[in-house]
Amino acid sequence: MLARAGSRLGYVTVAAIRGRAGPYTFRQIMRAPADETTVLRKPGGPLRPTAGQRAVPDKLGRYRILHELGKGAMGVVYRARDPMINREVALKAIPLAAEFEGDELEEARAKFFREAEMAGRLSHPHIVTIYDAGEYEGTAYIAMELLRGRHLVEHTNAEHLLPTRVALELVARLAEALHYAHQQHVVHRDIKPANVMFDASSGELKITDFGIARLTDTGRTRTGVVLGTPSFMSPEQLQGRTVTGSSDLFSLAITAFQLLTGQLPFRGDSMPALMLKIAHEPHPRIRTLRPDLPARLDEFFDLALAKDPAQRLKNGAVFARWIRDAIPEAGD
Repeated sequence: MLARAGSRLGYVTVAAIRGRAGPYTFRQIMRAPADETTVLRKPGGPLRPTAGQRAVPDKLGRYRILHELGKGAMGVVYRARDPMINREVALKAIPLAAEFEGDELEEARAKFFREAEMAGRLSHPHIVTIYDAGEYEGTAYIAMELLRGRHLVEHTNAEHLLPTRVALELVARLAEALHYAHQQHVVHRDIKPANVMFDASSGELKITDFGIARLTDTGRTRTGVVLGTPSFMSPEQLQGRTVTGSSDLFSLAITAFQLLTGQLPFRGDSMPALMLKIAHEPHPRIRTLRPDLPARLDEFFDLALAKDPAQRLKNGAVFARWIRDAIPEAGD
């Protein structure tokens, strides 16, 4: 019954995962959390990541660790100080030697520094600034600007939504930032509210974790398989097809839908049900959920959430224009 519920999309995805990572059960894959980056453990183990369970180190390279800021599927973020210039930074630490082995470790290391270099070349007011990257005793790290504010996920609850005009403006800025990154041939691959920081007091808005999601393409790790964040994935990403900037924009459209309504456009009681909806079923009309929203947003989401990438909005600049055109109609 479970396998049949997976549909063609489910079979494609699971087959790809099994081919890369070995003996994972269909049940494990289908139980993976849909709304967060997920690591599947090998049979008999839990579904949660282990990267953040290590003791907080005193230092990484020249950086002195002050305290932990948060954990993710692929590593831990610390508040740290660079003693050479007395600057505090956010230090993203990824335990490569604990997650990869053999040839895959070398591939992961090369990919990490390649992606860190690409992310480091990005210079945009709404993309976190990368200062440095390195490796220390088997742990790779990226030093980046220490951001104020909180993740946008705090504004995806129906009781704590941002004013419509504010939410639309933030989404437009994010689309412009993605357009810039895509012009530099950098695709994020894991756009979601938890990867965006917003400081309401200053208006500062930053996309984080550029260069991190691509590392998961290496495939098998000692922990298991990194799946990404299924609720925010495009159909082509779930199917394991080539991911382009269009997939980032699909994920941003899901983020926008959640910021405006407090719910995801695609939901399911199981992973197969969610995958089926993303691949084949239409999203709900946003104005059936919030009739006060600008009328043009229904047409916008029809385009932004099209199943076929060729039918979506052309790029982030066009995406931003559609959003900004809706702002004058917003009631608050």
